[in-house]
Amino acid sequence: MSNFAHSTLGQSSYPRLTRSLSAVESWGFGLTAHISWTALVPAIHAALGSQAIFVWIPAVIFGMLLNYQVKRLGMHFINVAGGTPNYATKLLQNYPGLARYAAIGYLLNWVSYLSVNTIVLRDLIKVNLEALGIACPDIFLDISFTLLPFIVAFSGTRALSILHLFFVIPAFGLLMTFCVQGLGWLAFSPVSPGFFPSSWSSLSFVDWAKWFFFVTYATYSCETASSFVADSRNPTQTLRFLDVAAWMMPPIFLGGSWVVMRLATNPDLKDNAFLNLAAASQPFWGRFAGVSISFLLVAACLLGSATVVSNCPRILYQLALDNHISPVFSVVSRRGVFVPALTLTLVLCLIYLIWGDVARIVAVGNIGWFVSFMLLHLGLWLRRDRSEVLFPRISLAILLLEVVVLFVGGFAWGWLNLLIGLLFPIGVLGIDAVIRRVNFPAFHPNWWMRRYRTRPVVIIKDSVILQVSILIFLLCSAVGVGWLFGVKLNKVATAGGENIFVVLLMSVAFVGVAIACWTSLPQVVAIAEAREAAEHLFTVAQDGILVVDNRGIIQQANPATESFFGVNPSELPGNHLNKWLPALVYYPEQWTKRSEQILIGNGKNRTLEVSISDRPHQDFQEYVVILHDITQRKQAEQILRYSEAQLRQEAKQLVSQLVHSEKMSSLGQLVAGVAHEINNPINFISGNVGYANQYIQDLLRLLQLYQQNYPNPAKEIQQETEAIDLDFLIADLPNLLTSMTVGAERITEIVLSLRNFSRLDDAEMKAVNIHEGIDNTLMILEHRLKPKSNNQTIEVIKEYGDLPLVECYAGQLNQVFMNLLANAIDALEEAVENGLAVSEAERKWEVGEKALSPPQIRIQTKLTSENEVVIRIGDNGIGIPEKVQKQLFEPFFTTKPVNKGTGLGLSISHQIITQKHQGTLQCISAPGQGTEFVIVIPLNQQAI
Repeated sequence: MSNFAHSTLGQSSYPRLTRSLSAVESWGFGLTAHISWTALVPAIHAALGSQAIFVWIPAVIFGMLLNYQVKRLGMHFINVAGGTPNYATKLLQNYPGLARYAAIGYLLNWVSYLSVNTIVLRDLIKVNLEALGIACPDIFLDISFTLLPFIVAFSGTRALSILHLFFVIPAFGLLMTFCVQGLGWLAFSPVSPGFFPSSWSSLSFVDWAKWFFFVTYATYSCETASSFVADSRNPTQTLRFLDVAAWMMPPIFLGGSWVVMRLATNPDLKDNAFLNLAAASQPFWGRFAGVSISFLLVAACLLGSATVVSNCPRILYQLALDNHISPVFSVVSRRGVFVPALTLTLVLCLIYLIWGDVARIVAVGNIGWFVSFMLLHLGLWLRRDRSEVLFPRISLAILLLEVVVLFVGGFAWGWLNLLIGLLFPIGVLGIDAVIRRVNFPAFHPNWWMRRYRTRPVVIIKDSVILQVSILIFLLCSAVGVGWLFGVKLNKVATAGGENIFVVLLMSVAFVGVAIACWTSLPQVVAIAEAREAAEHLFTVAQDGILVVDNRGIIQQANPATESFFGVNPSELPGNHLNKWLPALVYYPEQWTKRSEQILIGNGKNRTLEVSISDRPHQDFQEYVVILHDITQRKQAEQILRYSEAQLRQEAKQLVSQLVHSEKMSSLGQLVAGVAHEINNPINFISGNVGYANQYIQDLLRLLQLYQQNYPNPAKEIQQETEAIDLDFLIADLPNLLTSMTVGAERITEIVLSLRNFSRLDDAEMKAVNIHEGIDNTLMILEHRLKPKSNNQTIEVIKEYGDLPLVECYAGQLNQVFMNLLANAIDALEEAVENGLAVSEAERKWEVGEKALSPPQIRIQTKLTSENEVVIRIGDNGIGIPEKVQKQLFEPFFTTKPVNKGTGLGLSISHQIITQKHQGTLQCISAPGQGTEFVIVIPLNQQAI
C-alpha cells in the first residue's frame, strides 16, 4: 500500500485510549527517573569526585524548569499522549522533519534504557549465581529480562502500572531515606568525615560539558508522568505531580550525590554502582546496606524497563495520530495494548542488546535525547508568544548552552558515538518509511482492526482446570527453586546470598504478574467487566428489578422500583412482594413465570407485567422479578377495541390541524419576513428618489447655463455630446426618474399587501375591512392573473357591497380567500390549457367552448338583513361534478395531480368558516357552468 493509501485511512475508526489509569498509577511512572539516579551517580563520582556537584546543580535547575514547562504544555494539550516529545511536535508543527526527529530521538534514549537495565541485571545475577556455583548463559538472561516487561505490557496497561506502583513506592521511600539519613549523618554524626570537603579540585569546561551531557539522562526525564495524561482518569492531577517530581530532584540528585561524594571515597570502588552505594550507606545502615542497595538497583532496572514499555508505545501512538509516522502505530486494542508500537520498541531494544556495550549504548542513546530537548527549547522560543510557553528567554539561553554542550561533550564521548547518535533517529524514520510502503498486511491498521473485532476462535469454556494447573506448577516450581538455592547456600558461605535473594524476589514478582496477565488476569478482568455491566444495567433500567429469596422476601431493588411502589428502594428489602402485589401469595417457585398483576397505590390502579426467573446458587436460591408497567398499553388496547373508527377519524383531524398550523405559521412568518426585508430597501429607494430628481434637475439647469454661456465647447466635448445623445438624455432622464418613482410606489403597495395578508398580529378576533383583505390577496396573486403564453388574461370582476367592519380572525379569513381564489385560478388555467372536451370514461366532465373564453373570476359581497356578511367567489371554469362536490371538504381529498397540493385547502377553509366564525361555506357548481363558493359569516361574532 502506498503512502497515500495510508493517509486516507479514517483514523476516527481507530480505538482511542480509554482513561483507565488512576492519578496515583501515573505518578508512579513519574518517579522512575529519580530512582535511575542510582545507576548514574557512581560513574560521574568516579570521574569528577567532589566537582561532580557543580554538574548536578545546573542540570537539576534545568530539569525543574523543564517540569514546570511540560506541565503547562500538558494543560494545553490535555488529550495528547506520549508527553514531552509529542508536545515538541506540536510546537514544531511548521517544521515536521525536525518534529519527527525530536520525538524519535527522545524515544531511542528510553529504548536504550531498557537494554542497559537488562545488561546490568544480567551481570548482577551472573556474579551472584557464580558465587553459588550456578552457571547461567548470558543469552538466556538477556532474552528473559528483555521480554519480561513486554510480556506484561502485551496484556494491558493496568497490570503493568499496578505492578510498577507496588515496587516504586518502597524503592522511592528507601532512596529518600538514603539521601536524608545520609545528609543527617554527615551533618551530625561525631564520626562523620565532615559535611564539606577540605579542598576542591579543578574542573575544566570540557569535563563539565561531557558530564552535564551525561546527567541530563536523569534530570531531563523527571517529566515522564506527562506521557500518561491521555489515559489518566484525572489528567489534571497527573500533571500536578510534575511539581512534586521537580521538588524531589534536589534532595535526591543533589543530596544523594553529596552523600556518595563524601562517603564513597575509596578509589578501588571505581564506577561500580553497587560498591559505591553500599560504601556510602554502610556507615548509617550497617549490615542492611548490601541488601538495601541491591533492592534499589534491581528496582531501578526493573521499574525502568516497565516504564520504557509503557512510555515508548504512547509516543509512537501519538506520532501516528498526528501523521508523523505510519498509522499502523496508532492501533490500540480495547484493553489498551499497543501491539504494533510495542513490537517496534522490542525490535529496537534487541538492536541495542546485540550491540552489548553499555557505555556506547548510553552515549549513543543520550545524543538523540539531548538533541530532542534542544529542539523542544527551540520550539518554545519559536512559539514564545503563546500562552503555553512559560520561559521563552530562558529556553533560548538553555538552547544555546545545549548546542555548545552537544558538540563539546559529544566529542568528549567520542566522535563516532556522536555521529551514530545523530544518524540513528534518521535510520528509524527510514524503517517507518519502509513500513509505509511495503504491502504487508501487518503493516496496515485495517488488518489489526479486523483482528480486534473478531472473537477468538478458541474459547476455554471451563478455565478453572487451567488456572488450578498453573497454580500447582508455580507452587511446585517455587518449592523446587527454593530447595535448590537452600542447598547451594548451605554449601557456599557467601555474603552475597541476600543480594541474589532480592534479585530473585523482584524477578519472580514480575514473572508471576506476567504469567497472571496471560492466564487468570484476563478472566478476572472479564468477570469485573461483566459485573460492572450488570450493575450498570441494574441501576439504569427503566423497568423495576427485584431480587427475592425462596420465600418471596425482597433482598434487592433497583432505583426504578420507586416509581412503581412510591417507596425508597432502600426500604423495600425485608418485605414480602405480595404487600404490593396481593396476587403473589405463594412461594416464588409457585408463581407464574409471566403474568399481569394489578398494583394499587395512590388511588390509581396500574397494570404490571411481572416476569420471574430463578438464579440458583450453591448455598441458596433466589429469584429475579422484573416489573414492566403496561397500564398505558392496556388502556390503549381498550380504547382501540372500543372505537377504532373513531380513533382513526380523530387522528385524521389531528393531522390536518397540525399541518394547517404549521402551514399557517410558516406562511405567515415567511410573508411577514419577506415584507419586512423588502420594506427597508424600498423605503431607502423611495426616500432618495425625490432628492435624486432634485439634484438631477439642478445639474441639468447648470448644464443649460454652461451651454448658454459657452455655446462653442471644445471639440472633445462636442464629440462626447453626440456620442451620448445629450439632448435625448436630458429629455428622457426625468421620465426615467418618474418610472422609478412609480415602481417604488408599486413595490410599497405590494409590501403593504403582504403585511396585511400575513396579519401576524391578528391572533385575536378584531373588526376589519373584508374588502381590504380580498384586495391584498388579489395583489399577491396578481402574477397569476396576467396573460401567459396563450394570451389569456383572467379578468377579476369586483361587485363589493357596502360593508361595515366585520369581526373575524383576519389572518385566517385571508387564508380562506387565498385558497378559494387560488383554486379558481387553477380551474381556469386547466380549462384554458385543455381547451377540449374530455370523455366521461376518463372520469372528467365535458367543457363547452363558452367556458374557455374569456376566463373570469367574480367576487360579490353584501350585508343581509340578518346582519350576516355574504361573500361569493365564482369562476366560469369547467365546473365540478356532483359526486366530487360531496368530498370537497374532506381532509386530504384533492383532484390535483401528485406534487400539486396536499388536499387540505378546502378542508381547512371549511373549518375556519364553520368552527372559528360560526358561518357556512357552500359550493355551487355544475359541469360546464363554472363554480361558485358562498361564504356566510355573522357581522358580529361576540354577539353570538
